[in-house]
Amino acid sequence: MELDVKSVDEAFETVTRNFQKEAALPGFRPGKAPKDMVLKKYGAEIRDEARRTLIGNHYREALKQNNIDPVSQPDIEEIQFEKGQNLIFSATVETRPEFELPQYKGLPAKLEAKQVTDADVNNAIDLLRGRHATYQAVDRELRLGDVAVIQYSGRSEGQPLTQFAPTAKGLTEQTGFWLELKPGEFIPGFCEQLVGARAGDKRVVQVEFPADFVSKDLQGRKAEYDVQVTEAKEKVLPEVNDEFAGKYGAANVEKMTIAVRESLENELKFSKSRSVRQQVVQQLLQTLNFDIPESVLAQETRNLVYDLVHQNTKRGVSKELIETQKDEIFAAASANARERVRLAFVVQRIAENEKIQVEQEDIVRQVRMVAAMNSIPEAEILKDLNRNQNGLNDMIRQALHEKTLRFLEQNAVVTETPPSA
Repeated sequence: MELDVKSVDEAFETVTRNFQKEAALPGFRPGKAPKDMVLKKYGAEIRDEARRTLIGNHYREALKQNNIDPVSQPDIEEIQFEKGQNLIFSATVETRPEFELPQYKGLPAKLEAKQVTDADVNNAIDLLRGRHATYQAVDRELRLGDVAVIQYSGRSEGQPLTQFAPTAKGLTEQTGFWLELKPGEFIPGFCEQLVGARAGDKRVVQVEFPADFVSKDLQGRKAEYDVQVTEAKEKVLPEVNDEFAGKYGAANVEKMTIAVRESLENELKFSKSRSVRQQVVQQLLQTLNFDIPESVLAQETRNLVYDLVHQNTKRGVSKELIETQKDEIFAAASANARERVRLAFVVQRIAENEKIQVEQEDIVRQVRMVAAMNSIPEAEILKDLNRNQNGLNDMIRQALHEKTLRFLEQNAVVTETPPSA
């Protein structure tokens, strides 16, 4: 790109006058210093400001004239820039990928014809009872559903497990460990081998760590545990009465039951909605194949890596264990980022094609969803948006993305199938 010498000199003059108005030089009142003295002291800053102004304005004008929609900051290469000369520079940017939109209305989706049953409601209430359970010591053999308080030490090939997984100290040895006897709890197959034991009993438990176990170094490894049951406890659930209902803000059992049913129905509705969206999105992405900008992919990958590390840290996963899994975390984030970026470009094109616009209510809905997902007060998010324009722009993009996905869902052709067992 090239800009004539006249425009260059005019920019220098304009910037110099602006500096003159603000310059404070010894012996002169602000704004009264001679031009040559201002140029002598601030010449480099004036040149930089003129350069930024000219290149920025000419770059934006070039984008507009050539109908270019960049997705990254430009890589500017200055070829020639001095007062009294034409400005010559090049700008390299990544642009949105070009592709033909496939048919996106009327895409098929299948849903199981599920309904919330009385059994579902009872199971949910039992889960609520479990939050207020008490544990009573018993002098009998342990059964599934009981709690065993144990001490254990584990080994593999005659060596402590830390020999193979240095960060797995908690899996190698523990005392006073409470373990609810449920299939799949702790290490698959561990709990079942304690059924029938009593307080004071010792047992040798044989396990094989699953292929997807959280500690990569133990995946697929066979291990042996020396276990002593120090206490046997029975889980006692509270009675379902009006007092219990009051713990969850309900006036009585009937109102609590109604609230639980409504909650389950909302969960089922959300699950069905998510399933339809996933099916529609999968069909769209399968029919499209286009290259995506590397800078956008790199940024999205960084965002997902941060999210994965943050989530694992909140779950209590140690920094040491996260460090041992950094390659897997990056690989998972990279694959997921590619699909998310592709979907974002497709959704953006559909929104443009359908002239979908973000309204105030869409932003409010998006704020509520973000607040609920991250357990953050809505007022705090709104406060951040009011003082952060970039944050507001991101929220608008998220709201447009969500609204367009809702449009695709509403235009899908849904077929119900019999519920699975």
